[in-house]
Amino acid sequence: MLVNELKNKLDEIGVSQDLYSIMTGGLPNERLCIVQEEMWQVYYSERGKKVGQKFFKTEEEACEYFYEKLKRYSTI
Repeated sequence: MLVNELKNKLDEIGVSQDLYSIMTGGLPNERLCIVQEEMWQVYYSERGKKVGQKFFKTEEEACEYFYEKLKRYSTI
């Protein structure tokens, strides 16, 4: 899956948009983030810091990891 598909898949399973940030960068408070800088990154933004930062070579790998992390918050 790619970033342009990720938000739709999260919406389909009922994950609140308050829990994540897709491609906005920065450090939004208390959200799981996915961004592309030098590499694809997934991290939790907490108190102005990147926590649990993971790096990926491909967009697909990063999106799958991000989706799996948020899937547990679905309302289904």
